[in-house]
Amino acid sequence: MNSSLNSKLEGALASRETRLIRRRLPDPISTSTPDLIDFNSNDYLSLSTSTTLRACFLNRLSASPDILGSGGSRLLVNGTTHSAFEDRLRIFFGAEAALLFNSGFDANVGFFSSVPQPGDAIIYDEYIHASVHDGMRASRVKDALYPFKHNDLGSLRRVLLQVRKKNPEASVFVAVESLYSMDGTFAPLEEMVEVLEGRNIHLVVDEAHATGIYGPLGRGRVAELGLEEKVLVRLHTFGKALAATGAVILTTSLIRDYLLNYARSLIYTTSLSNANIIAADCSFDLLTDGTASKLASTLFSLSTHFASYIRPKLIHIPSTLLSLPAHLMSTHTPPSPIIPLMTSHPRPLSFALLSLGMNARPITWPTVPKGRDRVRVCLHAGNTREEVERLACAAVNWAKEMMVQALRDEDAQVLEQEIEEKREVPRSGSGAAEHG
Repeated sequence: MNSSLNSKLEGALASRETRLIRRRLPDPISTSTPDLIDFNSNDYLSLSTSTTLRACFLNRLSASPDILGSGGSRLLVNGTTHSAFEDRLRIFFGAEAALLFNSGFDANVGFFSSVPQPGDAIIYDEYIHASVHDGMRASRVKDALYPFKHNDLGSLRRVLLQVRKKNPEASVFVAVESLYSMDGTFAPLEEMVEVLEGRNIHLVVDEAHATGIYGPLGRGRVAELGLEEKVLVRLHTFGKALAATGAVILTTSLIRDYLLNYARSLIYTTSLSNANIIAADCSFDLLTDGTASKLASTLFSLSTHFASYIRPKLIHIPSTLLSLPAHLMSTHTPPSPIIPLMTSHPRPLSFALLSLGMNARPITWPTVPKGRDRVRVCLHAGNTREEVERLACAAVNWAKEMMVQALRDEDAQVLEQEIEEKREVPRSGSGAAEHG
């Protein structure tokens, strides 16, 4: 490899190492026989270890004529397995049209890079997923991208007014997530719909972390609030709560047709294998028969219990050391499987939890804004109340130990200063007197 290239790559990695933001793969684990209590994965409904889902998948595989591979891009080979599943999704979600993608990342990149036309604008929540940013950077509206403050309706109004003044006739796309993956906050979708009432304003909602958990039979927050007719595009993924792979865009027939012609992340890639589609189809069996809804109820109960259990234990701990974000200090916040433990020492806290058999990962810049470090706790239907109480106590005990250590360090500094001050210093001029 070119030595100049090596030097640049090594320098970039060294810089991240110095700033404590270098990424590495965690140690390999088995989800079926975990050595650690899982407070890390996005397997919110614990379906990845469901014996019911496993049996359904294996039975369906044994009965399916098409299992391995997919044969190529959907535009080359439109398999019956893919087509039937897509139709099922369209009906299940009550959408005009559905289009499968290999991942939520591919879906966001495909939509935002192709659908907004020259002269249009994109307004997006400042915490929107990286895939939307990549799509916007590859779009034809790169000079018309406008962030608004996270979940801030006033900021959204001001940005929308700014865009409208600049180009009253532009189509405006507003990109949000129904449930934000790092903060566990919910977009105020009902209020946003009211703000966005008007011509040529299109709401695009990423439901990746809400799919299977919220709404009737797990249809998501948009369906839960009855806003299907107010949202141009919904994105649902299968790789989180559904323990499968892939994603679907729900939209109009026209936009589906346009994506088939212009979405490069769809056109120029081999589609998901038949086995992938069969697995996702089995997950939707558990949505339609109500199994997922029961698991979601358990998950909500655990989330509410964890927040209420840890909240009073944090009263006498400095917020910079360990705290819940502001939205979780209220008892009126809807339960979320994502609970950030805010701390200025995310790695030591994560390591302390790991040493006690609990896996919750530290999250720092650039994944989250500077000064917003945290340990991201993900709860699952398969966790127990005893486990979440252990987690809360372990985090609080770590914080208390950190406070005690800080006091010891402070006392040591005071003692060292006192010793220094008490040392005998030769009296001024004594040497001269003796010499005389």
